[in-house]
Amino acid sequence: MRTDSAPTISRHDYLPYPYSLPSVEFTFDLDPAQTRVHARMEFERKTEQAQPLVLNGQDLELVSLLLDGQALPETQYRLEDGSLTLFPAAQRFTIEITSLCRPADNSSLMGLYVSGGKLFTQCEAEGFRRIAWFPDRPDVMSRYRVRLRADKQRYPLLLSNGNLLSQGGLPGGRHEALWEDPQLKPCYLFALVAGDFDCREQTVQTGSGRQALLQVYSDLGSRNKTAWALDCLARSVQWDEQRFGLELDLDRFMIVAARDFNMGAMENKGLNIFNSAYVLADRDSATDSAYRAIEAVIGHEYFHNWTGNRVTCRDWFQLSLKEGLTVFRDQEFSADMLASGLSGPEAASARAVKRIDDVSTLRIAQFPEDAGPMAHPIRPESYQEIGNFYTATVYEKGAEVIRMQHTLLGEEGFRAGLDEYFRRHDGQAVTCDDFVSAMESVYAQRNPGKTLEVFRRWYSQAGTPRVSVRLAYDESQRSCAITLSQRCDPVGVEKLQQPPLRKPPLHIPFALGLLDRQGRPLPITLGGRTSETVLLELSDTEHAWILTNIPEEPIPSLLRNFSAPVIVEFERGNADLMLLARHDTDPFARWEAGQELAFRALLAMVQAYAANEMPAADTQLIDTWRDLLTDPLLTPAYQARVLTLPSEKELLEKTVPMDPLNAVQASRRMRAELGKALASLWLDTYQANTDNGGHYQPDPLSAGRRSLKNLALSYLMAAAHPQAEALALDQYYKASNMTDRMGGLSALVHHGSSAEASKALDHFYEQWQQDDLIMDKWFALQATAPTTTVETVRALMLHPAFSLRNPNRARSLVFQFCMNNLRGIHHPEGYAFWAEQVLALDELNPEIAARLARTFDNWARYAPAYRDAIHDALKRIQQHPDLSRNVSEIISKALNI
Repeated sequence: MRTDSAPTISRHDYLPYPYSLPSVEFTFDLDPAQTRVHARMEFERKTEQAQPLVLNGQDLELVSLLLDGQALPETQYRLEDGSLTLFPAAQRFTIEITSLCRPADNSSLMGLYVSGGKLFTQCEAEGFRRIAWFPDRPDVMSRYRVRLRADKQRYPLLLSNGNLLSQGGLPGGRHEALWEDPQLKPCYLFALVAGDFDCREQTVQTGSGRQALLQVYSDLGSRNKTAWALDCLARSVQWDEQRFGLELDLDRFMIVAARDFNMGAMENKGLNIFNSAYVLADRDSATDSAYRAIEAVIGHEYFHNWTGNRVTCRDWFQLSLKEGLTVFRDQEFSADMLASGLSGPEAASARAVKRIDDVSTLRIAQFPEDAGPMAHPIRPESYQEIGNFYTATVYEKGAEVIRMQHTLLGEEGFRAGLDEYFRRHDGQAVTCDDFVSAMESVYAQRNPGKTLEVFRRWYSQAGTPRVSVRLAYDESQRSCAITLSQRCDPVGVEKLQQPPLRKPPLHIPFALGLLDRQGRPLPITLGGRTSETVLLELSDTEHAWILTNIPEEPIPSLLRNFSAPVIVEFERGNADLMLLARHDTDPFARWEAGQELAFRALLAMVQAYAANEMPAADTQLIDTWRDLLTDPLLTPAYQARVLTLPSEKELLEKTVPMDPLNAVQASRRMRAELGKALASLWLDTYQANTDNGGHYQPDPLSAGRRSLKNLALSYLMAAAHPQAEALALDQYYKASNMTDRMGGLSALVHHGSSAEASKALDHFYEQWQQDDLIMDKWFALQATAPTTTVETVRALMLHPAFSLRNPNRARSLVFQFCMNNLRGIHHPEGYAFWAEQVLALDELNPEIAARLARTFDNWARYAPAYRDAIHDALKRIQQHPDLSRNVSEIISKALNI
């Protein structure tokens, strides 16, 4: 057995690159079979003594190597697997390298590759080394001049970063384009695109009065699906100026859609390359959630123009410096877009919908990661393969750490801190500590004698903290003592340490409100200020606060707006949860109370099934759902969130030991009970939110009504209501938009008769088989159907529309089945199938394979019957010869617990 293992790289081993590279010139002679790359690099040594010059390269053929114009003999350089080392003596010198790469053979989709007959690049994190010999690290920042040459008929459009200086014809039917990027950038932000595209464009005026051209490129014939993307880009430009004072610094900003892409999108300076799923949309092909996802991803990549490009990472351990900050910014952008045009409670409710969605994502993806073998701080201490650390911890938890700083400083203070960050570091490659220092300068000024020193531990500590709450009411003093204590248990490799690791406390902003027994908010006085919500800053292991002028024993509303990524421990009865779910003035806390009530009912069902008993109906949950469903003050979008049960995966995480099949059974039983008990109300809700022939709009209010309508339909179908299947069929076949079409089809596939579901799926395929993105929906829906088995998925993989080489298609079928079909995957044959697909993908695309390999990180928490079979599948992967670094690191960490 041979595994392509990699050494462990430690954050503390960082050394600056010994050379600066102020400017580079590249000439690309583009051809899918063999692209010739000529690089001219002007280096300057930073140290007095001579240092080896190490360049990175992978799957390249070296054609020629010149030092200051003279060819170097092989005795004067060292060419190894992955590196080219030179030994220059001069302080300043020029290196010229000509090399060959082969885009058509590059199935990894890293570096220069072919998709849909076009050429694209993906360089983050370490893809540039597949294009040319280069110092492939983020702290080497240069100005790029790039000349692209290609066959004009095959590649009529030649794009790269920055400004187009010239373009023209060449002999033999070829042509060229010369691009120059005036901004310093690391090579991971380099981009190149060549092909034939449709283009939609718009000119905008920036705050300083400059004109900037915005362009969206997509496959020929798809221009009619790019209007929303261009509108999102224009709104992103405007929002970043208004919210954070960050103006577009380019004369041209381009987005290009690619069919084959490992991620959602990439923020290359001025030339963003996107997975087409996050660009193309119209009412016939995209759901409301797809519209919102496009808005979020376009905003995210545009916001990187400052938080990631203008100021970038010194090294890859600092990845959350740009990703956590930019995720926070795109979350705020989306929330502001949802609340646009609204005011008061409606605006708060709209923003709460986004907050609920973000926290749900955090809890489904990041909390289990924090509790498993891949647990790591948002600034990792070590890695073997950096591609494995594009994780929910770096992104989602990283965003929560930024949000806590926003909470501690307030909107005005955070803006001042961000301004200071750019004043200090514009044009530099810096660290997470540099960002916190900029924020700390404002925090200390506003809070004399205080610092963010304890807060910095969020960047170095893994695991999800738990905050215990104690409340003691003194009726004679009309005061309430609130005591918060925190702990964070060892996770991952920390569990192996002896003696057990004791973690120091973190700085946790904890938002709190109080309600009386009628559900009315109580004013809280603390530190001479009175408000309905107070922010308690817990930075010790335990601390107590005295709240005065409290007229009766209150019901606490805890961790309002999810002010910190922690788990709250507080004993309360169902009656208090029901009151909070009905009356809490904080929309997030109100949703949280309803979810906790639902979890209790679901877990009771899981326990009953595990004991082979028939679970009883939960009347308290039914009564709470009834009150929420009939509350006239709640918006449909918010009702759709607050009335949605926790997902099967969330429920599974709360079972001890993890019991997937009973979790599925409990979830389906609870949905059926709520559907039956509230059938008339669900039917009324469905009819009240049905749009009879109106023109489709993806605006938040219309999308909210569709979301609530489709939720009502799913409850009716789960309850086998006599009218439900007819409603679902009518909705599917008569739908005027993809949201309603998918809502009807999903209800049929997950709850309807197999005959009608099969007929609808066949009809859907006949209607939409020419649209790749819609076919992804078709595969995903079948992958997650309750009747789908391994045999079903194998049959779908033989379908002519399926290809494992396309990441979107692999994710839509294989990933969806393995990760989200708990009933289908949790059998020995399911685990064997998962292992087989990890290995098959590893031969094609190790980065995608590694993501699938993480499906059973927490295998040791499952009940024995599941645990042992998963362990066998993990060992089968580990023992496979020629395993990639990406998958090897994931599997070895999963087994080393």
